[in-house]
Amino acid sequence: MNCPHCHCAETTLLKRTTNLGYAVFRCKSCQRTFNQRTGTAFNYVEVPTDILFEILLCRIRYKLSYRDVAEFFLMRGFEFTHEAVRDWEERLATIFPEELRTKRRGQIGKVWFVDETYIRVKGKWCYLYRGIDEKGNLVDSMLSPKRDLEAAQAFFEQATTVASLPKKVVTDGLASYPGEVKQALGDEVERNCQGLSIPTD
Repeated sequence: MNCPHCHCAETTLLKRTTNLGYAVFRCKSCQRTFNQRTGTAFNYVEVPTDILFEILLCRIRYKLSYRDVAEFFLMRGFEFTHEAVRDWEERLATIFPEELRTKRRGQIGKVWFVDETYIRVKGKWCYLYRGIDEKGNLVDSMLSPKRDLEAAQAFFEQATTVASLPKKVVTDGLASYPGEVKQALGDEVERNCQGLSIPTD
């Protein structure tokens, strides 16, 4: 692991760990010690990273209040205030989607069902593009102000950063899909048109 202070690649893994169990390293160049979180947005957060993402999931996906989240995790043995939840959401919510994409890599199936729906976000109407695989796992999602060839292309380009190319893409009858599937994913990907609708909860 490179040193976050001087960026030297020559570091030594020490036998001790942090209180949260993260590995500790010493840089051979600047002699500073650091851990796996040093220099990241998670530095100095007093809960493990996986628990932190569960906290953000409760806020973003299930719309629990700051106090409800703090109370829920207190029952699991993690003590923090509702103000800490507010601070973590402000600092880390923007990188939350990318971390989820990283966890999904290698878990996506080879048949994608892609659809889009019109929803209101913060008072503004936009299109939600979303794809799931044959097992119901989320491939990716994207908000777009338009429903056109450019938006479909952007969705498929983003989705292929998470998953490898599918064997088959099932879409609705949107006119931009046939050309876009071919352009973004190649001729070898089969495209099937159905009157499908993916629930958005």
